Amino acid sequence: MRFLLDTNILIPLEDSRLPLSSNLANFVRLAREYGHQLVFHPASKEDISRDENHDRRLQTLERLAQYTCLEKVPTCPWNTPETGPNDKADNEILYALACDAADALITEDKGIQNKAKRQNLEARVYAIQTAEDLLRRLHETTSVHLPNIQEVPLHSLTPELEDNFFDGLRLDYPDFGTWFRAKAREQRKAWLYRNDDGKIGALCIYAHKENEIISDNDLVLNGASLKLCTFIVAPSCRGKKIGELFLKAAFRYATSNRLEHIFIHGNAEKQSILFELLTDFGFVESGTYQGDIVYLKKQPEMIPEDVCEPFEYCRRYFPHFRQDSSVRKFIIPIRPEFHRILFSDYDSPFDSQMALFESTYSVSNAIKQAYLCNAQIQSIKAGDIVLFYRSIDEQAVTSLGIVEHYESHQDVWKIVRQVRRRTVYSIEQIAELACKPTKVMLFRLVKHFLHPPSIDWLQENHVVNGSIQSIREINDHAFQKLISKAS
Repeated sequence: MRFLLDTNILIPLEDSRLPLSSNLANFVRLAREYGHQLVFHPASKEDISRDENHDRRLQTLERLAQYTCLEKVPTCPWNTPETGPNDKADNEILYALACDAADALITEDKGIQNKAKRQNLEARVYAIQTAEDLLRRLHETTSVHLPNIQEVPLHSLTPELEDNFFDGLRLDYPDFGTWFRAKAREQRKAWLYRNDDGKIGALCIYAHKENEIISDNDLVLNGASLKLCTFIVAPSCRGKKIGELFLKAAFRYATSNRLEHIFIHGNAEKQSILFELLTDFGFVESGTYQGDIVYLKKQPEMIPEDVCEPFEYCRRYFPHFRQDSSVRKFIIPIRPEFHRILFSDYDSPFDSQMALFESTYSVSNAIKQAYLCNAQIQSIKAGDIVLFYRSIDEQAVTSLGIVEHYESHQDVWKIVRQVRRRTVYSIEQIAELACKPTKVMLFRLVKHFLHPPSIDWLQENHVVNGSIQSIREINDHAFQKLISKAS
């Protein structure tokens, strides 16, 4: 895989006076160890040549020789005589990506990331953390785990308030400790993730609110709502999808308690990654509150199914999904070893070694997933319902998801680019599948069933005929019977 390094990545790599982040250092190590190519654009060299610090400029230019410079790059048509030098360089780098000079661009520049969205290139522009996480998932799959989180009372964390985890909050909010202790006395709770060393790695403090005013223009949420008060993921935990896990906990909590709104206040600049995640799950920017941005998700108990297309419905109202007769339903057989990989939080009687963590509230799987197979079927599309049938041992339909994207590839690196941060497959597994045309299905996991319907039940109730050896479509009547049994 070829990675194009933006100027703001190259300078920390080459300037020994700038601290090298652990994510960047590990990304470079993994890229070199596993044969990925790191390249730069001639525009970056021009950028560096404008550095007014003579010694640093010469040193950086000398060290660029260890990387490959793109040759014969096409002229960027997006530039005009009025385009400034910095924007010109950014556009040239992005245009090279658009022309497939590289598989992905690595940058921390928010401006380039925004331009990439306008050019429909955002799926190929990675932050350092995203790039490192991709290579770890491809090459170090045994060390990447989807973690459990626990629900804890705030007072249980008071002894750890001096931990480094809270340093950023203490800088931003000098009265944070006082606020935390006050909320602990109110019996407030949080979802918590701990690192392997027992230290706090991520925290989401939440509150059950009534008739809350959430914005400066007096927007009121009538009735009960869920406020996500503090949402922090330490740098050491990024890439483990803990943000999704906290959202999964929030959605379950809101659904179980019939809360029709979830909202959060936050800093637009410091929490931009979080806000991108929230937007992808149906949160909408809804004004400001005391200098912070307000993001709001409506989660009504009853939603008309014809308000939007099936996948958009799932994105906007997750975990609700359209299941009317116009939506197609498929059963997908999956071998136990891959079922364990995709659904690490599913408690199968055949997986005694996969013991669940003891906690009052636990989830151990992300929402957005990728499934790869060599099936022949071509007609699956976004919004379709997929029911995963665990074959061989359990022989039952265990889980339900909503398709986000379905496409066929045989090029290994196209598959890698497609699954991106969702992959739990190693590069060897992907390469083995790619010997034949491979179906790449991106989906959102909605739930596991409390009472997984067995193959005997499916046959007796005419949901399927015979065994389930390949993907098959079922009609709406059969689906409704299956759902009634499984819930």
